[in-house]
Amino acid sequence: MTGHENLWMRPERPARGPRPSFSRAALADAAIRIADAEGLEAISMRRLAADLGAGTMSLYRYVTSKDEVLDLMVDAAVREYLPEDQQPPDDWVEGLRLLAWQARRTMLRHVWLAPLAAARPQVGPNSARLTETALGLLDGLGLSIDEMLTFVGAVFAYVNGYTQGELVEIEATRRSGMTLAQRLAQHISYIQSLIATGEFPMLERMTKEAGRHFMSSDDRFAYGLDRLLDGLAASLRKRSGAEGTAGSQ
Repeated sequence: MTGHENLWMRPERPARGPRPSFSRAALADAAIRIADAEGLEAISMRRLAADLGAGTMSLYRYVTSKDEVLDLMVDAAVREYLPEDQQPPDDWVEGLRLLAWQARRTMLRHVWLAPLAAARPQVGPNSARLTETALGLLDGLGLSIDEMLTFVGAVFAYVNGYTQGELVEIEATRRSGMTLAQRLAQHISYIQSLIATGEFPMLERMTKEAGRHFMSSDDRFAYGLDRLLDGLAASLRKRSGAEGTAGSQ
């Protein structure tokens, strides 16, 4: 095997040699279990081999490197964006909303996923299926493929950005042993000194009013996602209206 050959193009069962004792899916699942429990840094070919009850060198019959293991992990996790028992609805707004929520839940289950996926191309079979599903929701709306990609990209950019912010907070809490409120309390004197200058009226308002409407991270995520989808839907209505006006002239 060569490192330049596409992972997904290589057969799992070589034409010659012994029959594989496990699958790439099993390799990905083992790596995900390790990463979920101990972080990406715990993954090594030696550790994977031990978890699978195999020899370290035998793993190279399935992948050429640890980097390919990471590709397998991302693609396996992306499969969770599309549960087999829950098909996206026909309505494109509801369909994209469902995909967004499932993506966020998956990223929060696998805290290593968001930064890892952002740093590498997603070209595996499950990633392709996700793209096919998302674009399929927009098919028939009169959008070009570039516009469809922009719609889908905007939704997932929001999900990725929001969720990575959540993950940063989770990691900060883990490292410090303190909640966000406890960490902010350490800076309250400085914040009050800024407010006392009169130069930060919005900061003062934030300290007094924030948290009244969106108490949970889920609430804030839902509000932002709904406004994004509202904007995309409004752009379609505006486009349709403009085309209708042009057609009547």
